[in-house]
Amino acid sequence: MCWLRDGAAAAPTAIFIDGFGEPATMTNGPDAERETKSRTDDEYDVAVVGGGVAGLSASTFTARDGLSTLVLDAGESILRRNAHLENFPGFPAGVNARLLLEMLGDQAETAGADRQTATVETVETSDTDEPSESDGHGFVVETVDGQRYRSQYVIAATKNITDYLDGIEGVGIVDRGKSYVDTDERGRTGVDGLYAAGRLAEKPHQAIVCAGHGAEVAVTLLEDADRGFYHDWVAPEGYFSDRDREVPPGCEEIDAAEREQREAASLDAMSEYFAEPHPDEQETHPSLREESE
Repeated sequence: MCWLRDGAAAAPTAIFIDGFGEPATMTNGPDAERETKSRTDDEYDVAVVGGGVAGLSASTFTARDGLSTLVLDAGESILRRNAHLENFPGFPAGVNARLLLEMLGDQAETAGADRQTATVETVETSDTDEPSESDGHGFVVETVDGQRYRSQYVIAATKNITDYLDGIEGVGIVDRGKSYVDTDERGRTGVDGLYAAGRLAEKPHQAIVCAGHGAEVAVTLLEDADRGFYHDWVAPEGYFSDRDREVPPGCEEIDAAEREQREAASLDAMSEYFAEPHPDEQETHPSLREESE
């Protein structure tokens, strides 16, 4: 669900490529016709550890493809310390970094992801004889509060915190003054089903790079899970069908009226986000907060 800044819940919205759509028609993206397997409240296809730009970007893509996705966010994204983000594409005059995180979080939720405020203590491979929702046993993710979640896949997207992965054999940790997870170029670790995104995978310290890598890692996961060639693209009516082509998985065609309706909804949403200054206080480096106390 998308939450407005005043705390009121917005109407459920369809999630399309721009992240917003016509109220009262709920979907998890263009590929929402895929059947969603039943699960209990603590079972997910994908668990994302970290609610910064990499984790939220990744969760939007996995959720839009129909995978049940949980984001566990300790609320410590380094982007919150940014005074004014001026090099993120799409914002010619820059954007409040805390507002951007709010928007990314809302987009992930609208895509169908669940978000919980929690600090993850451990991620371990599952030792149960019962398989997860897809083949294999997957992982058990436990928070400092003792809440346990099972998932088939895990995307680690914290900044430089790696100790919660200590219980998994095969995870390579790189020490360069700060700790990183050793991955291939697309975020795969040495453990099947475990991925790392953003700064944790040694990506440059830039929000747009980490957001893009989060998306790439999610698409890699989808490819590894045999979800097919994933476009996630909304096309004008006839783009495929008028060329006697089937609309690819993850795509949809919309007519002019629907396009205008979705654009109007996105304009309304953006007007709401930028109607007034964001209320969250500016954050600074933890060491400076300790000195002020």
